[in-house]
Amino acid sequence: MTRPLPLLAAAAALLAACASPAPPPPPPTAQVAPPPAAPARPKPQYGTFGFDVTGMDRAVAAGDDFFAFANGEWVRRTEIPADRSNLTSFAVIAETAAQRTRAIIEDPGNRTAPEGSEARKIGDYYASFMDEAAIEAAGAAPLKPELDRINAIRNRRDLSRELGASIRADVDALNATDFYTERLFGLWVAEDLNDTTKYRPYLMQGGLSLPDREYYLGDSARFQEIRGKYRAHVANMLRLAGYTDVDARAARILALETAIARAHWTVDQTADVSKANTVWTRQELARKAPGIDWEAFLAAAGLAEQPRFGAWQDSAIAGIAKLVGNQPLQAWRDYMAFHTIERGAPYLSKAFADEHFAFNGQALSGTPQQRERWKRGVDNTSAALGEAVGKLYVARHFPAERKAQVKEMADNVLAAFAQRIDRIDWMSPQTKAEAKKKLANFRVYVGYPDRWRDYSGLQIVRGDAYGNWHRGELFEYRRNLAKLGGPVDREEWFMTPQTVNALFAPSQNSIIFPAAILEPTFFDPNADAAVNYGAIGGVIGHEVSHGFDDLGAQFDADGNLRNWWTPQDLAQFKARTKKLAEQYSAYQVFPDLKLNGEQVLGENIADVAGLATAYDAWKISLKGQAPQTLDGFTGDQRFFLGWAQNYRAKYREAALRRAVLTGVHSPGMYRALTVRNLDAWYPAFGVQPGQTLYLAPADRVRIW
Repeated sequence: MTRPLPLLAAAAALLAACASPAPPPPPPTAQVAPPPAAPARPKPQYGTFGFDVTGMDRAVAAGDDFFAFANGEWVRRTEIPADRSNLTSFAVIAETAAQRTRAIIEDPGNRTAPEGSEARKIGDYYASFMDEAAIEAAGAAPLKPELDRINAIRNRRDLSRELGASIRADVDALNATDFYTERLFGLWVAEDLNDTTKYRPYLMQGGLSLPDREYYLGDSARFQEIRGKYRAHVANMLRLAGYTDVDARAARILALETAIARAHWTVDQTADVSKANTVWTRQELARKAPGIDWEAFLAAAGLAEQPRFGAWQDSAIAGIAKLVGNQPLQAWRDYMAFHTIERGAPYLSKAFADEHFAFNGQALSGTPQQRERWKRGVDNTSAALGEAVGKLYVARHFPAERKAQVKEMADNVLAAFAQRIDRIDWMSPQTKAEAKKKLANFRVYVGYPDRWRDYSGLQIVRGDAYGNWHRGELFEYRRNLAKLGGPVDREEWFMTPQTVNALFAPSQNSIIFPAAILEPTFFDPNADAAVNYGAIGGVIGHEVSHGFDDLGAQFDADGNLRNWWTPQDLAQFKARTKKLAEQYSAYQVFPDLKLNGEQVLGENIADVAGLATAYDAWKISLKGQAPQTLDGFTGDQRFFLGWAQNYRAKYREAALRRAVLTGVHSPGMYRALTVRNLDAWYPAFGVQPGQTLYLAPADRVRIW
């Protein structure tokens, strides 16, 4: 059994302008100070091997707090920008990507490009969002057609029709683990879990404006405060749109959303794919989820011809449908009106956008200042025309030799993982054979897709910011509907090249590394191999290991949900993953909040197995040569420091609490501590029994 672990030195400095995470026994919690405007951040100074040695705190022993040892000085000298709720390595690289994307989008040539061309659409979308004078002049008028339809609802059939017309393809249960939508349901069009040769439409729970059911049902003073601010925010939004009696409407909306929250599954439950693998026929929808007029709903949603549906959270879908049938129509009209205003607010006049940020940015995440308009414009343009922008991004910023270098690293990681399967001493030959078969089917995509999306059907009107956003969302929804009944695209990308992230797609056995993440600190083509393998190699290993984590291990070589384990091997696997969940559940983030080891288990399995695999892959890359010592750091030290630098992180309190409550990833400072499960880390830094992070060999979790 592992003991609760403090983050000793980092605990005092981790959160600027917010409370510090408290280890057990909890130290005094820092006072929340008004966050200052962020000064220019000092640029890191890299050693000859590609690691920011000036960001280390060598006064801290690596064995007591490896995050602080590797990143403590960076934490102290770094201010979270006023327009952010946190700052991570991902965010720092994303700033670079955003600046590059801005230059592409603002290219004067876009304005004069041929009508209907992708370049013209990019330029017109962005220019429309940046035209604040036109947006102010429009006021709330863009909302009128939708609000008029909502106000015309007179019966349950009308309500069901409008709810069906409002859903979008804004969730992804497996590839991006994006479970949230504020629309009543989200649609996810993906491979059938049991037969990946065809697509299946999956309905997922939604309908909440707050991030998670706990925000409605939790009884802590903080949640009560948030609910009070939320009700005021709802009233303010309705008032801006011209509604009267807004306090009564807000009370009805909060009561309805609270009822929806009671029906919701938790994050843990939603991530349980075997539980979520429920399929209903069209006829069963009415029997198993009465309350909605499903004929009207499906017709409005463009799903009338679909014979079968995945009901991802079946009892939640049934519970929400029941509320559609038994809650007063006025409450639903109020609810739909608010949600229409709320989701469109960023594209409306300043009063709407400011009120939207005051609650969603400041109250929920503790962010002091709204992001500059150009940043929001870049994000919105990329969301609507992602691969059109991405095509230009890679042409400017992703040389072919970088793709080849990362692909070679990925090949080494795959080879190392295969060797690790062979060395497992608790797994039977038949399960190993299935694992090796699955690994052989992995496809690794680096940088950008080979086939780009076609945006010719997306209408962009210069001067219509709200309409462009609305049409963009509908275009993406219809693109997903068009998959149904067609052949499965095994090469589909689920991220744009300018996205700083990576993913594993379980049903496709594919791994995607967008161009934008292949930048320092994750990947530097001129850096030492040990640092690169600890950094991007750890990410590659992480994504490969997702194919074999608590979720991925349920999918076979063809991506189908099928148990390919012997009972004995599966029991061993679950015992090891349980041990890892317990290890992470011991981390005390705040005096009143711990990590939920089960909620973040899949990502932590991928971290532990991925880092171990990356270490082996680095050794493969050396081809038998001994690693050099550079700037006084051994090869093993550089490898582990590369990993820790990946997960630099600093949070405002509200944002960290939200991440712990709703996220499937451990916050970065805890991901850095993955190293304590690898034997090689101990001699690299002289970690001894009695130090805070020390684990006896028998307590170190080894899964793959």
